[in-house]
Amino acid sequence: MPLQMENPNHAVVPNFQSPEYEEARAQLVNEAINDQQAATILANLWCIQNHMDKHQWAARLEGEAREAEAEHREATEEEAQCQLALKAEQEAAIQEKHKKNKSKYAPIKNIDVNVPSNPIILPCQYAIWKMKSGKYCELFYFTNSGLEEASRSTFTADEDTLIMMPTSDGLHKWIPASAARDPKAQVIKDKNLTWEQFNESAPHMITLMKKNDWPDDRVDMHISF
Repeated sequence: MPLQMENPNHAVVPNFQSPEYEEARAQLVNEAINDQQAATILANLWCIQNHMDKHQWAARLEGEAREAEAEHREATEEEAQCQLALKAEQEAAIQEKHKKNKSKYAPIKNIDVNVPSNPIILPCQYAIWKMKSGKYCELFYFTNSGLEEASRSTFTADEDTLIMMPTSDGLHKWIPASAARDPKAQVIKDKNLTWEQFNESAPHMITLMKKNDWPDDRVDMHISF
């Protein structure tokens, strides 16, 4: 049975005694039923039908509410699945990043120390590349002398550029230009640095580590050292 569009709870009993319903009353009038009684019968029949319509209306609203709730629940579950998939994808990307730079993200003992907040002074491209990849880099590049030399250096290149360099076994291989050491740089080994140079390099290197998203525990370890 098609559902009606109007709310039967708002319907008002018609005046079946009016001329509008004269023909309907005539269908009921006989020796036992007069015109007034016919109007009453019509009103009673209307009320019976209206009562049935009210039940159907309530059932319709209940069904629509259940359907809306089911759609909302389905949408919520779908959104949750999308969020879980996105989180899994992000975690996988982070794990892959940690896998490629194991030395940079290796777990160490947590140390409660303060992190230096010195302004960043950029060393040479070679040192920056070392910091980005999480690899060992000589402290000389972060001393005042190393930074001053980097500011005057003309050995710069696009980090996406590849250059061929000889290896220890006599062969050659392509490496990023930024990973190549400036052949003119006079680098002092860590063990030969003065205590003053060591104190100069530490805060500069730690600042650059922070800039390149090194884990806090790794940065804290260098500060404590």
